[in-house]
Amino acid sequence: MSTNLKLNQNNLSRRKFIGILFISFCLLGVLVAMMGLISLLIQVILQGYEWVTPNLIFNYPSRHPEQAGLWSALIGTLYMMGLTALITVPVGIGAAIYLEEYAPKNWITSFIEINTSNLAGVPSIVYGLLGLSIFVYFLKLERSILAGSLTMSLLILPVLILASREAIKAVPTAHREAAFALGGDKWQVVKMAVLPTAFPGILTGVILALSRAIGEAAPMVAITALVYITFVPVTPMDRFTVMPIQIFNWVSRPQDEFRGLAAGGIIILLLLLLSMNSIAVILRNKFQKRSEE
Repeated sequence: MSTNLKLNQNNLSRRKFIGILFISFCLLGVLVAMMGLISLLIQVILQGYEWVTPNLIFNYPSRHPEQAGLWSALIGTLYMMGLTALITVPVGIGAAIYLEEYAPKNWITSFIEINTSNLAGVPSIVYGLLGLSIFVYFLKLERSILAGSLTMSLLILPVLILASREAIKAVPTAHREAAFALGGDKWQVVKMAVLPTAFPGILTGVILALSRAIGEAAPMVAITALVYITFVPVTPMDRFTVMPIQIFNWVSRPQDEFRGLAAGGIIILLLLLLSMNSIAVILRNKFQKRSEE
């Protein structure tokens, strides 16, 4: 009896040691990743904080670093994000609702689901080349902000579909059954029971997908968005540039002043991304509390 007790104690001690060792390795991995990220952030902030001035935001690009700014790139980024949202949000949410609520469970649906997941992991440069072939050359949209928005829509659409499907899938089955018990048809159940509950998760997915679109440079380089624009785009067919491309242009310059400008631009882009993510968290919590009441 005492031998079995000692064996059990030894096994328990060994399991505790293995658990502590596993947690230590996980924490070490997190610390290494965080240290790398923090060191990069510190380097960017130290190099660029002096350049974060009103001139950097409201001036147009210039060959003189003391006069250069991000205004046309900032407006181009916001313009492209707005068009991308108008295109992607209805299509992405509609596709998620169909796949989760209406699509029959057969091999065609499984094929679509698998390929949607695969498309979410395709490198962004591939979408840029696809946009260049279809929107710029085939549809003759030129190198316009509309072509850029359509290209970005292809990039973030799989991400939005997956996020929206997960939010819809998380809605308890009891909500659907209660709505059916009250006499609602399929669309009424989706509209009145499923979407209000899934809305916080869908909204988070929308903002996170748009955040990815803001930070992508490779697709815009592929469709050759301009790097030197001294005007603000007005119509969807105007030429444009975006903040990542403008930052890339400054980084490629040999002068140290332009590298400081690039670091300042990175700070502004990070603040924009953090603001969007913060808004996503606040809105998600707000609507989640409302749906639980």
